[in-house]
Amino acid sequence: MTSTHAFWLAGRQATGESDFDVTSPWDGTTVGTVSLPTDAQVEEAVAAAYAVRDEFAATPAHVRAAALDHVSRRLTERTEEIARLISAENGKPVKWARGEVGRAVSVFRFAAEEARRFNGGEAQRLDTDAGGQGRLALTRRFPKGVVLGIAPFNFPLNLCAHKIAPAIAAGAPLILKPAPATPLSGLILGELLAETELPAGSWSILPVPNDRMPALVQDERLPVISFTGSETVGYAIMDSVPRKHCTLELGGNGAAVVLADWASDEDLDRAAARIATFSNYQGGQSCISVQRVIADAAVYDRLLPRIVAAVEAQVTGDPNDDATDVGPLVSEAAAERVEAWVREAVDAGARLLTGGKRDGASYAPTVLTELPADTTLAREEVFGPVLSVQRVTGEAEAFAAVNDSKYGLQAGVFTHDLQAAFRAHRALEVGGVVIGDVPSYRADQMPYGGAKQSGVGREGVRFAMDDYTYERVLVLTGLAL
Repeated sequence: MTSTHAFWLAGRQATGESDFDVTSPWDGTTVGTVSLPTDAQVEEAVAAAYAVRDEFAATPAHVRAAALDHVSRRLTERTEEIARLISAENGKPVKWARGEVGRAVSVFRFAAEEARRFNGGEAQRLDTDAGGQGRLALTRRFPKGVVLGIAPFNFPLNLCAHKIAPAIAAGAPLILKPAPATPLSGLILGELLAETELPAGSWSILPVPNDRMPALVQDERLPVISFTGSETVGYAIMDSVPRKHCTLELGGNGAAVVLADWASDEDLDRAAARIATFSNYQGGQSCISVQRVIADAAVYDRLLPRIVAAVEAQVTGDPNDDATDVGPLVSEAAAERVEAWVREAVDAGARLLTGGKRDGASYAPTVLTELPADTTLAREEVFGPVLSVQRVTGEAEAFAAVNDSKYGLQAGVFTHDLQAAFRAHRALEVGGVVIGDVPSYRADQMPYGGAKQSGVGREGVRFAMDDYTYERVLVLTGLAL
C-alpha cells in the first residue's frame, strides 16, 4: 500500500505537482502517498461543479439513484480491503473499521432510496380565501448550489459518505475535502463514483491541505458548506462566511446517565459493558463516545467497580488484530494532549482508578472519579479513551449535570421508566437522547446533530438533503378545482 494515489478532479483521476505520505499511527509505516492538487486544479474543480449545477439538478432521479446503489454494492464487495485501509491510515481496530464500511454501505443505500422519492412536490389549494380561487400552489425543493464537504479523520469513510451521498441524491454538485491524516478512504469513494454515469464535474475529491482551505471556503460559487470536525474550526468557518449556509457537526462530551431504577446485577453489568466499550471504541475519538458517566447514588457504588473492570478488560494493541478493541489515537500529538489533560485533572484532585499511561500514539483506557468541574477534562471534549464517573442524587440532579456543559450532542439514559424517558427527552439540551443505552448510538438515516456549541443543522441522509436544498413555490392560476 505504498503507491501514489491520484485525486479526483471533476470525476476523473488527476495528479498534482507535489505529494505527501500517509503514515500509520500504530507503527509509523507509510500507508500510501497522496498527490496534492494545485491551485489551478482546485479552480478547475470549482468551475466545473459550478458550470454543471443546473444540469445535475435536472438529472433524472433514476440516474442518481443508480449511481448511489452502485457505490453501495461496490463497498460491500470490497469490505475487507477498505476496512484494512481505514485501519492502516486511522489506527482504528479492524473490527470497528468493518463496521464503518457497513455503515457507509447503508448511507449510500439510504441515499439511493431518498433520491427516488425526494422532491416529489407538495400541492396546496389556495382557494381557502376568495383571492385564491382557481389557484393551486406546488412546492418543490431545488439545490442551493455546489456543496463544499469537509470531513474529519475519525470516520474517514463513513463521514465522507455523509457528505457525498446526500448531495448526489439531491442533485447538488459536491467538492469533498477529506481529512489530511486520512485521505485514502475518501479517495476510494472516488474510484467507485468514477464507475458511474454521473455528469462530469458533479463531484470532485480533493485532498487540499488545511492551510489552503480559506480561499475555498470563501469562494462564492460554493454557497453550502457541510463541515464535521472541531468546534474551533467549525465556528471559524461560519464566522468567515456569514452569508453562506453552513451545517456544522461539532464536538461533544457525551454523558451516560444511570438512574436509580437501573439496579439489578444484570442491568449494571450491561451498563458497565456498554460504557466501557463506547468510551474506547474508536480510541475515544468519536463525538458521541462516553466521556461522562452520571450515576445515581443508589447504584453508584455497585456500578463503579463494574465500569473499572469492564474498561480494564478492553483489549489494546495492534489494530490489525481482530481481537483488539482499542488501537492508537490518530497521532502521537493527540495522545500527548490526552495525557496532559489527565495529568492536569489528577493534579487538581481527580482520582485515577485505571489507565493514565501513554505509549507513543496509544493511550490506555482510563477512568477517573471526583473530577474537579473547572478542569479541561471536565469542560472540553477529550477525544480520547478517558471517562469520568460522577455521583448524583436523583433524576433532576442527573439531568442538570448533563446540561452543565457547553456541548449538547447526544446523551444516553439507562432507565426502565417510560415517564423518566420522556422527562429526559424534554429536559436534556442535546440533539438526541438514547434510552437504555449509551449516547454513542447513531443510525445513519436518523437526524444527527447537536444543540449549543455542538453545531448547527443535521446530518442523516434526508435531513442533509433538506439542508442542501430550498423550497420553491409554483402557483398555478385558472384551475377548476
